Parts: sequence; C-alpha cells; structure tokens
Amino acid sequence: MPGRNAELLHALRTLVQASDAECQLYVWGASGSGKTHLLRAAVAAALSQGLSAAYLTAADCADGLSAEVDLLALDDVEQLDASAQIGLFNRINAARAGQGRVLIVGNAAPAQQDLRLDLTTRLGWGLVYQLHALSDIEKAVALASHAAQRGFDLQPGVADYLLRHWRRDLPSLMAALDTLDHYSLETQRPVTVPLLREVLRAAAG
Repeated sequence: MPGRNAELLHALRTLVQASDAECQLYVWGASGSGKTHLLRAAVAAALSQGLSAAYLTAADCADGLSAEVDLLALDDVEQLDASAQIGLFNRINAARAGQGRVLIVGNAAPAQQDLRLDLTTRLGWGLVYQLHALSDIEKAVALASHAAQRGFDLQPGVADYLLRHWRRDLPSLMAALDTLDHYSLETQRPVTVPLLREVLRAAAG
C-alpha cells in the first residue's frame, strides 16, 4: 500500500527498469521515513533483473565515489565530504551521458542541502520526490510484505502488537521483524504475539 508515495514508487520502478529516458531520481524525507529501505529494495530489484547495482552510504565514499554500476543507490547525500561530492557530480554527469542510473536520498530537498552549488543544481536535474511517512495501516502492509520475502506469514495481531509496543519508524520495525524471524528459527517456534513479546523484552533489556 504505497499511500501518498504511489507516484514516487512508480518513478522508482521505472528508473530501475530503465524503461524511459530519466536516469536520475532524488528522494528526500525525515529520519525514519524508510529512505534506506527504499534504496536497498531498489538495489535488490535491479540485481534480480541481472543488472549491476550498489548501495553506498556517505561513509562508503570517504575516499571518493567510484562505483561503476548500472544503478548506484546513494544514502545520506548531506553527509558527503568534498571529495565524494565531486565524485557524485561526475557520476551524475556520466548518467546524463547514458552511463548508468543514479538514485540518491537525503534529509532535505536539493536546494536546502549544504553542498557544492554545482552539485545541488544537478541533484535537481532529475525527478525529485518527498518520501512521506506511512500510516499504521501502510506500515502493517509493509511489514507483511517484508515477512513474506523472508518466507513466513505475518499474522495481523503480530503487526498490531509491534506497532503499539515498539519504535514506530520503519527501519526499527523491519529490524525487529528480522530479529523475530531469527528467534523463531532458532527456537523452532511459530511467529506469534507471545514470541514477539519475548523478543521485544530482550531487546529492551
């Protein structure tokens, strides 16, 4: 359930599939809105299509940005150092010349970033979308989809309990679900609310 992000998700699928002329997408949103999850999902989708793809954080680019892949997914653009900013500038130019595609996320719109002026200009050259926070219903759907990808069914009661008793940002919810899955496999117990209580109690303790 994409909610207010339906147009963004369509643009993202189009970018990954290279089905139009657009080679660049910039996504911005608040911390915990699911930007990193979106990047990783895009990389996984590209790899599943036989493309080369890489997910990089600003820390990965401390010595410059040199990933030569079909799809480069770059996180935390606002944290890039001077060398990495030059690298991204060149990578965007390469993409505009037909050499791969770039997916970039940050914590604010391009014009509000404290980066090189020529880089902020290029960040705005492609499509720019704000990633809106999901409603609880949308988060439950996202959790169920994540569980299905991991090979188990997530009962509604489990998702509801997790949303009521854990941190509400999507990355924390996904991490809790991953921990729950590992614990379920280790203990050979089904994914239930009582099992989730144990996992959350251990994590909180």
